[in-house]
Amino acid sequence: MRALISPDELSASLARRDLRIFDVRWYLADPRAGRAEYGDAHIPGAIFVDLEADLSRETGPGRHPLPTPREFTETLRRLGLDKDHQVVVYDASAGATAARMWWMLRSAGHARVQVLDGGLVAWRAAGHPTTTAVPVVRRGHFPSITDWTGVVDAPAVAAWNGRVIDARAADRYRGEHEPIDPAAGHIPGAINLPFTENLAHGSQQIDLEATSDRFTGMEGAVVYCGSGVTACHNLLAMELAGVEGGVLYEGSWSDWSADPSRPIATGPDPG
Repeated sequence: MRALISPDELSASLARRDLRIFDVRWYLADPRAGRAEYGDAHIPGAIFVDLEADLSRETGPGRHPLPTPREFTETLRRLGLDKDHQVVVYDASAGATAARMWWMLRSAGHARVQVLDGGLVAWRAAGHPTTTAVPVVRRGHFPSITDWTGVVDAPAVAAWNGRVIDARAADRYRGEHEPIDPAAGHIPGAINLPFTENLAHGSQQIDLEATSDRFTGMEGAVVYCGSGVTACHNLLAMELAGVEGGVLYEGSWSDWSADPSRPIATGPDPG
């Protein structure tokens, strides 16, 4: 299944009984704003998913560690998901958080999941309706998840022989600005491919030609960001570009920088 779906394609599918839509709006500056925005307006049939409560756990490596497979199984069942459902995820941040749920479902073995290209911004721009009605959710029967696939930890990254990609903004990569994590800079050897550069200029939609050029030769790369969320946007772009084998450093920079014994590079070069 293609990893992206257009607003028009989704609109034409809203009546499908096997479709589940998840609204994954979340903002670092105000983590509660996404739920409030969902209450004001969302795509018909969409169910709200909270990045911190549903797609992360309280303790673990970094600021947004993955829930345990058992916890995520329970979350998906509570959200009404069955193994045969087609899933569409969206946000209002160019896919920055929706890609996290897309990646988690793929890692858990659910192939029928797509990201709404351009999210709610593109949906509205295409003239499609929103609603305040909250759907009634029937408990689902999603099969038990036994393990995450495509995840590495800090020791694995330290010993990695292949590419390492930092998906954060360039100033954070260079160590000029660090708004939230313990230290500034990047993992030595990592190259900087900010996830925002996956987007078409002036748009929240992914530029397929640009992503193909950006990720050529990046097969089997480790991808990280601040806390393992926006790195998933690069993993989405890699899949769209036909680049295989990318893995997520779960704890990302928030985990790496928390240990003062780990080396840190600064400046524009990988180091």
